[in-house]
Amino acid sequence: MAQVNLGNTNASGLKTQGITSENPLFTNEKELPFTLVLPLDALLKDRGDKPRFYPATILYQDAAGATQTLVVQVRPRGHRRKDPTVCDFPPLLIRFPRSGTQATPFGQVEELKLTTHCLQDNYVLREYLVYKLYNMLTDMSFRVRLCRVTYQDANGKRRGSVHQAFLLEEVKAMAQRNHATVVPNRLAIGMEYTHQRAMARLAFFQYMVGNTDWSVPYRHNIRLLAPDRHTPPIPVPYDFDYTGLVMAPYAVPPEQLGISSVRQRLFRGYSFPEEIYQETRALFNARRPAFNNVYLSCEYLSNDEKAFAVRFLDEFYETLNSPKEFERSIVRAGRRNQKQYINIKGLE
Repeated sequence: MAQVNLGNTNASGLKTQGITSENPLFTNEKELPFTLVLPLDALLKDRGDKPRFYPATILYQDAAGATQTLVVQVRPRGHRRKDPTVCDFPPLLIRFPRSGTQATPFGQVEELKLTTHCLQDNYVLREYLVYKLYNMLTDMSFRVRLCRVTYQDANGKRRGSVHQAFLLEEVKAMAQRNHATVVPNRLAIGMEYTHQRAMARLAFFQYMVGNTDWSVPYRHNIRLLAPDRHTPPIPVPYDFDYTGLVMAPYAVPPEQLGISSVRQRLFRGYSFPEEIYQETRALFNARRPAFNNVYLSCEYLSNDEKAFAVRFLDEFYETLNSPKEFERSIVRAGRRNQKQYINIKGLE
């Protein structure tokens, strides 16, 4: 696809228009503590195709240290992680009251996805940090907020527990702060019809973090944003539990891809013009210190976890900066994909 000169651009290849103000929930880097009171027995049993919403209460402390109450609704969500044979505790969708939540720590929101501990807290933290990596590349990315949630059974039958979790920015809010609209999922759009600089950035990122669990035309773990009528849509990734950086115990790549572990990288993009390869390589090399710092500055990670993440990223950079390996693992792979592509309709 021919690319026009877009003038002053950001990392997405788009004109810099100035980002609208963000929800303070997602601009604060501190872990957000709150208590979620919910009917645990009913919710944990409701893992079917159409789980219902249950009344729940959020307890949080205001700026003065006083405990405040917010009445909400929650339901299990997801696909793979909703399965009780996969996760002991499913991800949740929290529906906030229509009367407004502007004065609460959650800001002005309607519904927020809460990624929960599933089996262990460390998987939550690892996935949260992959989102933070993509934030280092572009504003056209989902914001996340790390939380420490105390789960209390509304019926008093189960013991309470405390776990890390994270909240995911609403897609409409993410689009709005980027002066864009969300492309409906019913519109089938292939990689070749997206903004090619943004598509290359996403494909390189997914390769870097070891993720093959995505598809643009099937909108599997991908949303598309339309900045205007004249600019091709921008792909935005989410759901990173199948990445090599997270290594969730249930994460197994699809057989047809020919790899046995999510820690085996496989380039899933198409072929790009040489100038886009050069620009994308330069972008990732420029962001390398910031990527490493995402892990090295995280107070919740052990030294072993930090060392693993940096090593995993270093392996990507060995390929990126080796002419021979770059040609073999990315350029030739992209050409093969363009001839015969295996789309992933959805593991999640």
